[in-house]
Amino acid sequence: MKIAFVGKGGSGKTTLSALFIRHLAAAGHPVVAVDADINQHLGPALGLTDGQAAALPSLGAHLPEIKEYLRGDNPLIHCAEEMIKTTPPGPGSRLLRIVEENPVYAACARPVALDEGSVRLMATGAFTEEDLGVACYHSKVGAVELLLNHLLDGPDEYLVTDMTAGSDSFASGLFTRFDLTFLVAEPTRKGVSVYRQYKEYAQDFDVHLRVIGNKVQGPDDLDFLQREVGEDLYACFGQSGWVRRLERGDEPPLRELEPANREVLARLRTAADSSHGLRDPRRYSAQAVRFHLRNAESWGNAKVGIDLATQVDPDYVLGAERASTAGV
Repeated sequence: MKIAFVGKGGSGKTTLSALFIRHLAAAGHPVVAVDADINQHLGPALGLTDGQAAALPSLGAHLPEIKEYLRGDNPLIHCAEEMIKTTPPGPGSRLLRIVEENPVYAACARPVALDEGSVRLMATGAFTEEDLGVACYHSKVGAVELLLNHLLDGPDEYLVTDMTAGSDSFASGLFTRFDLTFLVAEPTRKGVSVYRQYKEYAQDFDVHLRVIGNKVQGPDDLDFLQREVGEDLYACFGQSGWVRRLERGDEPPLRELEPANREVLARLRTAADSSHGLRDPRRYSAQAVRFHLRNAESWGNAKVGIDLATQVDPDYVLGAERASTAGV
């Protein structure tokens, strides 16, 4: 399943996404973790030192190689330079799987050993001084969108993405690439404002959204969230001494997390697993094409110098029988 964590900056989305990743890994499930936030903190939240996190390869820096690999033998794409972040797969494209070895993982993913289990971690790369005034952060996040357009994942396999804060993810079609989106909200007016924005923007795209209340200290906080969020409120994560220890630089074992908060992680996994039955491969592929055509008309055609609509095979459905052996 493809899972996203979103929320206001400081809401705790990175911490909760890291905890969920640890929970899945501890159960023995294969997990690919993706740090797609402009503030790259998922690595440290998974136990990396600042130096180790800074040394992670950048997806954005490897975009040409990623494009070349995914293009495969697709006859509709004549060269990697003709691919943009929204390019959909087609006949002959190479597809990624959670459990496999491939050049993309070799170049861009690094194994991270946890106290229970391990995961593959990929990072978009930080916004650097060289980017100031000349680049948009979404140019880096575009690598994630391209990968998700070409990903085949199955039950009990997980890709978990820590998204950029606020509603910035709506600047691309990336928000439609997930089976389930967890929105982390504090029990404050600012905390639920991002929820309202996200709900409004996502309602036309059939985005499955669940809200996790965070830093909930008592009945008043819970009542506030229930009043403001309603039935989208799925679970509440309380104050945590375990998280405080992690933030101080300790590496407490997951088994020492408070039982109530461990139960929240189990509930999140239940929601994620339930999302598998709601998948619609045709809708997923159609949305990829929709955003590709939109980007092509807006800027892609002018940048690449061709009509990018010619890259679309209208009969191709990612995950359908003909896609299952593409690129193999």
